Amino acid sequence: MLKNYLKIAWKVLLRRKFFTFISLFGISFTLMILMVATAMVNHLFGPGNPELKTDRMLYVSRLKMTGDGNTLGTNPGYYFLDKYVRPLKTPQDVTFYTREYSYNSYVNNRKLPLDVRFTDSNFWNILDFEFIEGMPYNKGEVDAIGRVAVINEATRQNYFGKNVAALGKDIEVDRTKYKVIGVVKNVAANRIYTYADVWLPYTNIKEDYRQPQFGGSFEAIILAGSPSDMDRIKAEFRQATTNLTIPGPDAAYYKNVYIYPDTLVESYIRGITSAEGEINIALFFTWVFLGMLIFMLLPTINLVNINISRIIERASEIGVRKAFGASSATLVGQFLVENIILTLIGGALGLLLAQAVLYFINSSGIIPYSSLAINLSVFAYSLLICIVFGFLSGVYPAYKMSKLHVVAALKGGNV
Repeated sequence: MLKNYLKIAWKVLLRRKFFTFISLFGISFTLMILMVATAMVNHLFGPGNPELKTDRMLYVSRLKMTGDGNTLGTNPGYYFLDKYVRPLKTPQDVTFYTREYSYNSYVNNRKLPLDVRFTDSNFWNILDFEFIEGMPYNKGEVDAIGRVAVINEATRQNYFGKNVAALGKDIEVDRTKYKVIGVVKNVAANRIYTYADVWLPYTNIKEDYRQPQFGGSFEAIILAGSPSDMDRIKAEFRQATTNLTIPGPDAAYYKNVYIYPDTLVESYIRGITSAEGEINIALFFTWVFLGMLIFMLLPTINLVNINISRIIERASEIGVRKAFGASSATLVGQFLVENIILTLIGGALGLLLAQAVLYFINSSGIIPYSSLAINLSVFAYSLLICIVFGFLSGVYPAYKMSKLHVVAALKGGNV
């Protein structure tokens, strides 16, 4: 029976090639968008080099001060982190580091843009960088304002040449020479808290980072001993930052301070929504899911309309089959199988298109050092989406088809 259904489905697809093309385009394009988006979200929020412990990490990266009509959104300063984050008792470890700084270096009269991040030595203990050469700088080198650097693979190639060892050689950053003591694998630019081309000890910053002010250019990652400690750390942080007194000249302009230790997902949501207070992840992703569902319904509605047109064309065939005893359930089953086959073909095309788009993104440098891929979980979700597509777009037309009266069907039908 299934073999006959498959043969009929193939003949039906070839009968009206234009309708088939429209159906396949709608399905494949929609699934391509969903699969690319899913791959990017998975790459963004899932564990990946060098953030492999995201289930135990809290990020302190955004500080907001308000008062008397004034608002300032910035990174926290070293002073604030040292005063309110470092003394926390619950965390297993804490690292302070800066946002990215952009500098230009020059190699053989060629400008080489470099994204630089200044860090402490704990940065290398908390995060899981893959070292190709050498090792990270230690606390002693940080405290001594050591002119040492860790660079990524791409910078080694661009600065020193392909397959040339960089260990022990000098690299110039912002007109200062640093000795390369380590080379790590490239970190994708969408890892916004850890990505850089060059990492340097934070004591080499030329600004006065120790001055008593809440705002600045630093961020922090708090590492919990276990995922169950995350809420305790948040509670301790809230208690430590209650009734803050803003120091320095900022006190004349601002009265309220908003800063939170967020999980990776919460930090991105807060960046998108500028929300204050606790982030409701479930509510945010509920809205995202509803948006995706509406997006999925567009090709589904299109398929329903096309399938109804197909039914009108096949009314005589339906009438003949009913006259020879075919039940409504048999006809519904046949039509659903046909539609799911069409949808799976569209899904396969969507998968190929998504793979092509991800390859383009990875090779084009739109997201530097990205390695987006469709993994097994993304493919499984995509396959499930294909089946749901086929079912949703086939149920109503199949139901209408099964209810056609034999005589009406033989006369051409009117659904």
